[in-house]
Amino acid sequence: MDKVTISDEDRRLLGSWAADCAERVLPLFEAKAPADARPREAVEGIRVFTRDGRRTAALRSVAVAALAAAREVGDPVATAAARAAGYAAASPYIHPIATPHQAKHALAPAMYAALARELAADGDPGVGDEELRRAIDHAPRAVADIVRQMPVFVPGRSRLDAFRDRLETALRG
Repeated sequence: MDKVTISDEDRRLLGSWAADCAERVLPLFEAKAPADARPREAVEGIRVFTRDGRRTAALRSVAVAALAAAREVGDPVATAAARAAGYAAASPYIHPIATPHQAKHALAPAMYAALARELAADGDPGVGDEELRRAIDHAPRAVADIVRQMPVFVPGRSRLDAFRDRLETALRG
């Protein structure tokens, strides 16, 4: 398998971008589950990582907890928002192995944020597309460099696949 070069600084930049994407949709989760702080704790955890650069057991724990919140909330909008937060907190853990799965992990916060916004707008694809454009416009070069080292994604038929394809195409360009 091909190796991917990911520096500590690349991981911090990816984490910061991922946190920005997820933070934009946290209110969508919190509107459905105001007592559940797990996605917010995940975003706060990745923010700590971007400052100190240490991948800790606590960061991994908040990522897993946010993904559990996504499974438990029972609302598609809130689920997508919690997944954005969980994947954001997990972003520093992508492996330096060039697989489509690792690329998905790097891009998932933006993909799920776009899906959350779109679902919250009664499925208006323009809303999801706009959120994705924002993510692309704010992606640091490090994110694009990571994506360029990964195999090219072959999209399926889901809306998430369409978001990922657009993200990858834009970042590779």
